Amino acid sequence: MARDEKTARAGQHAPPGWPSARPGDGSSPSPAPGPVSYGYTTDLAAIRAVVHRYAVRAGLSEPRAIDLVLAVSEVAANTVRHAQSPGSLNIWYDSNEIVCQIHDDGVITDPMAGRRRPAADAMGGHGLWIVYEVCDQVDMHSDETGTTIRLHMKLPGAQRRA
Repeated sequence: MARDEKTARAGQHAPPGWPSARPGDGSSPSPAPGPVSYGYTTDLAAIRAVVHRYAVRAGLSEPRAIDLVLAVSEVAANTVRHAQSPGSLNIWYDSNEIVCQIHDDGVITDPMAGRRRPAADAMGGHGLWIVYEVCDQVDMHSDETGTTIRLHMKLPGAQRRA
């Protein structure tokens, strides 16, 4: 996957009021050594492989790693299908959780997207709903600058936050 300077900057995008995703900037969660950033256009197989490898390294069980891969794949597929712009993926973790942040130039106009179960015969809307079902926390911000979605999964043995 080729990364250019614009894609690298897009991967560092954090919506107003959100902690930055930049490695080592002191935001929560603080990244472990080796956070990764990738730009993508259509090669979702490579994104899935990276997420799986990083999730296992962070300590997720194989079933939870597969859930995270599914969630990231669904969001990245939405970039390819709807945003018609390159997407960026940042992954980092600390002792409590792993976080995958996906950003693209598209806009999601429905603030409840993914939070309502779609009808079984609906032609769309299942992907984001699945994301909300398998992740421990989903943060979504969408405006005229694009959409940023953060997917959080707790790591085994993670301490509860006060």
